[in-house]
Amino acid sequence: MTSIPIVPETPRRSRVFGGLTETEEHVFTWIGVVIVLVYLAAWAGAIRHAVDERRETEAEAREANVKTPPPPPPAPTQQITSALTAPEAPTAAYMSNALLSMFAPLRGASGKVVIAERTPSAPVVSGSNVVTPAEPGVYNLANQFGQALQPMSDFSLITLVPFSEKQNGRIGLYYLGTWPFERGGKPKTPAYSNPNGFIEVTPQNADTQVSEHFRLRDFLTKDQPNVWPKYLLLSPKLLDKLELTIAELQKEGHPVQHVRIMSGFRTPNYNVKGGNTEGRANLSRHMYGDASDIFIDNDGNGAMDDLNGDHRVDIRDAQVIQQAVERVEREHPELVGGVGVYSACCGHGPFTHIDVRGYRARWRGFGNG
Repeated sequence: MTSIPIVPETPRRSRVFGGLTETEEHVFTWIGVVIVLVYLAAWAGAIRHAVDERRETEAEAREANVKTPPPPPPAPTQQITSALTAPEAPTAAYMSNALLSMFAPLRGASGKVVIAERTPSAPVVSGSNVVTPAEPGVYNLANQFGQALQPMSDFSLITLVPFSEKQNGRIGLYYLGTWPFERGGKPKTPAYSNPNGFIEVTPQNADTQVSEHFRLRDFLTKDQPNVWPKYLLLSPKLLDKLELTIAELQKEGHPVQHVRIMSGFRTPNYNVKGGNTEGRANLSRHMYGDASDIFIDNDGNGAMDDLNGDHRVDIRDAQVIQQAVERVEREHPELVGGVGVYSACCGHGPFTHIDVRGYRARWRGFGNG
């Protein structure tokens, strides 16, 4: 008699999904397990390696801190010298508060001059090892207090373009000409020797303040309007004398809101050929950057104001400025120079010529000072 099983036996499969035999399926499954385990082991090893590297780095840092003391802060002189000459910072120089006092004499007797000019790598102050940058330009300053920096907006160091850069009367495209004794002859005083160098003026720095009332552009020669950069001579002593004269006028009851520089620096070429040349001297101090023709123009009409209150504008108003200069020179003989008064002529009103040539000179004239 045939017995019937209570639980039927599951029939044995001859093939499974994917066309694999059961044995082949087991082999495939174990290969997958092994691959996953390899990936897990590699991931765990990478984490362990990163942790070990971090611990090693931290241990080295702790050891370095114990063995190597922090370097001492650099001396103030080193700070300014390295900063001024650093090529990667051509428009900023940093100095410590201890060096601020060095710049006080450079502001002049008026205290209102805000530039110092030096040839490349020259001492900022005589006897000091603090030098200007080797690259010509206008350098702003920042005052350093420990790690904090405070920009100084009221003083600039200017590295001059050396006089030797002038070739065939030019620097680049800018025409300057030839100075009176450049080709020979002996100047009557050192003040008439060739200049040491020029301020390079660009559209970007032309508005640099040079004293309380004046900017670089005020003194540029009035020619070659589309040629940049331009080159300028400008004496800080002249700026000092102009500022003292303004202060003297105000002290005498003449408010001064605007001083017009009718003529500042003149290149030798322009002094001989440019504009109205009547009355210009062959040895004009304008060619040396220490002379200016000025008038007070508070109302902005482009002409001298009525300074003496006689309801007229004439040479007597220019003489009011001359009298102020006389008082300045008596108090500050180191600023002695020339003063000339000019009457209205040739399309301009009266004006006063002021310079710091180093000896007293007085005259009255027409035309250009």
